[in-house]
Amino acid sequence: MEIKNKIIVITGAASGIGRAMAHRFAKENAGTILIADLDASGLNEVSRDTGAIAIPTDVSKEDEVFKLIETAEKECGRIDLLCNNAGIGIGGGPETPSEDWQKIWQINVMAHVFAARAAIPGMLHRRSGYILNTASAAGLLTQIGSAPYAVTKHAAVSFAEWLAITYGDQGLKVSVLCPQAVRTAMTADDPDGVASVDGMIEPEDVCDAVMLALKKESFLVLPHPKVLTYMQRKTEDYDRWLKGMRKLQSSYGNPNWP
Repeated sequence: MEIKNKIIVITGAASGIGRAMAHRFAKENAGTILIADLDASGLNEVSRDTGAIAIPTDVSKEDEVFKLIETAEKECGRIDLLCNNAGIGIGGGPETPSEDWQKIWQINVMAHVFAARAAIPGMLHRRSGYILNTASAAGLLTQIGSAPYAVTKHAAVSFAEWLAITYGDQGLKVSVLCPQAVRTAMTADDPDGVASVDGMIEPEDVCDAVMLALKKESFLVLPHPKVLTYMQRKTEDYDRWLKGMRKLQSSYGNPNWP
C-alpha cells in the first residue's frame, strides 16, 4: 500500500504512536487524515501540526466509534487505511478489580471490534481497504507484571488474524503492530527502558516499521525484530520458554499477591 492520497483514520492519535503516525502519514502526502482520541487538547495540537481532522472519540463506546467511521465515510467517501491504535495498560493479575479488567478489554479489544463492525462492510463493498491494529509484542509473547495487558493484547492479535483469514480474499488487507517498549506515556515510569528486553525505541522508529510493512502488505509489524526469534523459540519448546520467562520475571521481582 502506498500512503499518498489515501484516506486514513487513526485512533489514539493525541500522543505516542498515533501522534507519530499522523505526522508520518502527513509527511508521506496522505490525502485526508482523520484523528481520534479522548484527549481533545492533544488531538487539536496534532491537528494544527498536521492538518488532520480532529474528532474527539471515546473508543470504548461503540456509538462513538460508529460515529467516527460514519463521519469519515460521509466526508471523504471511503476509508483506505483504518489504524486502530488506541490502547491502555493496567498492571496486576487476577486480583485486579473487575472494572479495570473491563476497561482495558473495552479499549484494547472491543474498540477494534467496534471499528471493524463499522468499517468492514464499506471496505468489502469496494473490495478495497486496509486495517492496521496496534497490539504489542505482549500479544505474541506475554507481559510480565500485567495479566490484563497480556490477555487483551493476545486477543487483539487473534482478532487481527481472524480478520485477515476471513476477509483476505475479499479485498481486505490486515496488519498487526507488535512493538516492545516504545517511549510513550504508557512507559513514562520506565524512561530508560530498564524493563525492556531489547531497548526503548521512539514512536518515530515504530512508524519506520509501519511504513515498510504497509508497503509490503505484511501481516506482522515488528519494530523490534528479535520478537520473531522469541516467537519461534516459544513454539519450538513451550515449557522451555515458560521456564525462561519465569527466570526473567524473577529478575524484576515476583508479584506479592496473594
